[in-house]
Amino acid sequence: MGGGRPGTESPSGRIGILNLRSIDPFYYEMVKGLRAKVEYKMDSLNLRVLAVTSAVAGEGKTLTATHLAANMASTGRKKVLLMDLDLRKSGIARELGMSANPGLSEYLSGAVPVERIVRNSVVPGLSVIVGGKTVSSPADMLAGERFRSLLQGLRERFDLIILDTPPVLPVPDAVTISEQVDAFILLFRFGYTPHQLFRQAIDELGERKIVGVVLNGEEKKPDKYYHKYYGKYYQVANTKGKPA
Repeated sequence: MGGGRPGTESPSGRIGILNLRSIDPFYYEMVKGLRAKVEYKMDSLNLRVLAVTSAVAGEGKTLTATHLAANMASTGRKKVLLMDLDLRKSGIARELGMSANPGLSEYLSGAVPVERIVRNSVVPGLSVIVGGKTVSSPADMLAGERFRSLLQGLRERFDLIILDTPPVLPVPDAVTISEQVDAFILLFRFGYTPHQLFRQAIDELGERKIVGVVLNGEEKKPDKYYHKYYGKYYQVANTKGKPA
């Protein structure tokens, strides 16, 4: 992975990124395997916009989306865009060690033009749009014409767009944008997420658009109370007294 020190943002504005080869070799091979399967599926069905999501928070969707996008771009076969749609708990900027603003929320509010939010990365062929400032009602912003037009324009610029969305069940954002997404990958954290919640997430999204499920093994046991999975998103969403 070329470029400067991983996880930093250079003075030129090009961002650093996690070095996949420095992580656990087994995990790195799993990422490559996921990339190969996703690439085959997307190409064979002529799909371009892929959302990575999960039933609840804490299942590893942001890390998976980041590594998948980096690995996909590193092959040199595609121009890839990684976009953070989790406007309540934006995580892409943190994973990449880059500034969180300006981002998608600033663009959707009309504060900045699209040229300000699409950033080139040190991985050739990979660009990034971070989430930007936390907002209390992102579902309304994502349902609007400004986001629809943005995504349509980005389809013409990139071969593959990978979206990191909020989890499906706590908030409506992922379902809100489902008609604009070509396909979903659903994360399932084994031993953490109750199976009934995973099944509910599939029902919410609809099986037709789910092109794959990623099993993320974890020894942590599931909490018996659903507020563990919903609470953080509801807290952020209601900080200004507005429902998610």
